[in-house]
Amino acid sequence: MTTLDLNTVTPRIRAHKDALVHIIKPPICVERAEHYTESYQEHLAQPVAVRRALALANHLKKRTIWIKNDELIVGNQASQPRAAPIFPEYTVGWIEKEIDILGDRPGAGFHVTDHDKEVLHRICPWWHGQTVLDRCFALFSDEHKSLLDTVMIKAEGNMNSGDAHLAVNFPLILEKGLDGIVEKVRERRSRIDLTNLDDFYKDHFLKAVDIAMVAMSEHIERYAELAKEMAAKESREWRQKELLEIAANCELIAHKPPQTFWQALQLSYFVMLLLQIESNGHSVSFGRLDQYLAPWYERDVETNKTLDKEYAIEMLHSCWLKLLEVNKIRSGSHSKTSAGSPMYQNVTIGGQKLVNGQPVDAVNSLSYAILESCGRLRSTQPNLSVRYHAGINNDFLDACVQVIRCGFGMPAFNNDEIVIPEFIKLGVEREDAYEYSAIGCIETAVPGKWGYRCTGMSFINFARVVLAALEGGTDATSGVTYLPQEKALSKGNFKDFADVMQSWNEQIRYYTRKSIEIEYVIDTMLEENAHDIICSALVDDCIERGKTLKEGGAKYDWVSGLQVGIANTGNSLEAVKKLVFDEGIIGQQELAKALANDFEGLDGEQLRQRLLNGAPKYGNDDDEVDMLLVAAYNSYIEELKHYHNPRYGRGPIGGTYYAGTSSISANVPFGAQTAATPDGRKAWSPLAEGASPSSGTDTLGPTAVFNSIGKLPTDKILGGVLLNQKLNPSTLDNPRDRQKLMLMLRTFFEVHKGWHVQYNVVSRDTLVAAKANPDRYRDLVVRVAGYSAFFTALSPDTQDDIIARTEHVI
Repeated sequence: MTTLDLNTVTPRIRAHKDALVHIIKPPICVERAEHYTESYQEHLAQPVAVRRALALANHLKKRTIWIKNDELIVGNQASQPRAAPIFPEYTVGWIEKEIDILGDRPGAGFHVTDHDKEVLHRICPWWHGQTVLDRCFALFSDEHKSLLDTVMIKAEGNMNSGDAHLAVNFPLILEKGLDGIVEKVRERRSRIDLTNLDDFYKDHFLKAVDIAMVAMSEHIERYAELAKEMAAKESREWRQKELLEIAANCELIAHKPPQTFWQALQLSYFVMLLLQIESNGHSVSFGRLDQYLAPWYERDVETNKTLDKEYAIEMLHSCWLKLLEVNKIRSGSHSKTSAGSPMYQNVTIGGQKLVNGQPVDAVNSLSYAILESCGRLRSTQPNLSVRYHAGINNDFLDACVQVIRCGFGMPAFNNDEIVIPEFIKLGVEREDAYEYSAIGCIETAVPGKWGYRCTGMSFINFARVVLAALEGGTDATSGVTYLPQEKALSKGNFKDFADVMQSWNEQIRYYTRKSIEIEYVIDTMLEENAHDIICSALVDDCIERGKTLKEGGAKYDWVSGLQVGIANTGNSLEAVKKLVFDEGIIGQQELAKALANDFEGLDGEQLRQRLLNGAPKYGNDDDEVDMLLVAAYNSYIEELKHYHNPRYGRGPIGGTYYAGTSSISANVPFGAQTAATPDGRKAWSPLAEGASPSSGTDTLGPTAVFNSIGKLPTDKILGGVLLNQKLNPSTLDNPRDRQKLMLMLRTFFEVHKGWHVQYNVVSRDTLVAAKANPDRYRDLVVRVAGYSAFFTALSPDTQDDIIARTEHVI
């Protein structure tokens, strides 16, 4: 078995990481807001696509660039490390309201200077009525606005920022270089017929791509000039040599395909960086980095031996820390659903590839190097995912477990055995299905061929829908009745449990439709007002079709929303079924009163204990509750089949919806907006996270959890079935126990067709100590949901939620 070195980090990498980790309240950066505003004002007459490209070019020309920390990979998103740029074209309302209190937010505070405030107060008024958010609310019905206001449905993130949630065609840009992309665009423009209406509009997009790609080349050249200037002043010979090499790298990749691993990694990072600068959508991912960078790595490290493996790992470390520098500012409410300010920049390794039409294991030497580099650095970025398949090499799986044992929540696993065949059933070509990667958290898509926002379009609070179904359609939190129904627990007029399920079915189908209606408005306003030019240019077949991603330029386009409180839904319905209807232990009106009063008093607490302990709980391999959850979830899944997304029929294969449970940290704020539920959960406490069991209710060990998860209709939840498990560190001390974990993983993925699993390997005592003494634990990384975050950067509520999760042993 290969034993990874999981401890060696060079002094400069350690110093760079320490500097970033100890930025408690990162600054904001107003440069992009200034540059975009002045460009928009100057070019109002231009088509939106061209206006967007000109604004990007203006910013790339004027923005502050720097090279710090003796880094090997260069390129900065903002004027300072970890600074968060402002994107006024999406929204300015919350910025104006929260600008003076940004520093006070728990777990998501930002430092704002008086200069920042002056700039924002000056430019924000110009954007009033022009932002994506403004235009969405102009189209929302009163019903939509109420649903969003009461947060029965949440879609704020889509209006406040770009979509992202994709990986672009990195192999294409590495093969052709930036000049090659420009040539491709110009050739396509040569076939435009300006007497044809469709072509007339396509030319706007293609012209914008030309402007943006040239600006990207010139921007990279700026770093070449800066590196040369710094080299001329550098007294350390080794660093002077590195700076000159960085300059040479940037000069070449500004136009031509890379020739070395260093250049290929640098160009890949520049692509990631420009996607973030263009649009601050998160979950911009590298895709299968170990596959498309392997030729350069193998040639330089193994064949020509012009690059030492340790130096290559240091380059990877430098790249990972550049990812950590990228930051995003969210509104106060949005930051609660993304605790720890994650960017979800996913790197996928392993899996299979097709050779002469046959699948073979794709693990290579770069797969090991990436895995080892992440294990050594133990950072939150990149979000590392491993593609599991039945033929995965036992040596590589053991190496993955070695890294899991480091305790920073990575790697997560996705399962080829379900993703690939289900993608093929959807209509994805076989060759493309084998190239899928994790995007952001746990969702999956084909890099460079899939449209924006493969998941996370909107969130539905399933637990609140359960309460509405039990009480005549009235939302227990807001008191608003959206879909009135005759039957309610408080009236005691449910004839039997079939009535309850009928009520649930009607309610969840209503909220599903409303979520799609809301998404349609947002999608359309993003399409009309926020074209992402570089991103579209790097996804097939946008250039050939002459369309942006939002207009249907991608080859494939499926979307999922996210459903929060899955376990609470199953547990609540089961408690009602068993205790109210099957056994008659609790009366309908008695339960309604207890829920309304949050189990107040001795009688209420006794009833709560019955609900907690008297009915089976999801996560313990009990068919009664597990299959009831499946039945409830299928109502949502079946309703989705009635709808198409706005790209349907406009070019892409697909254009429909599927389910997804990658609800990030939304379970905490959604729980804070949810009254008491029949599973015995107290009001305003967190809901269950992802598709994981409710904290503390999975009492029969990790295998029982696997068995329950395996009963979900994972073939229909292609937006991801997120399973978090927490292990005590001592569990993996024994090599025999690590072998047991490997066997459990194989059983979960091959027998139960599990979609995904990830591990927190950290003790409760450590988490409690870190919450009490944050300065001593600044570099403690934990798995929050489909991502990892620095524990001390989380809000207290999210910290408590992680502490409360069931701690398993193997």
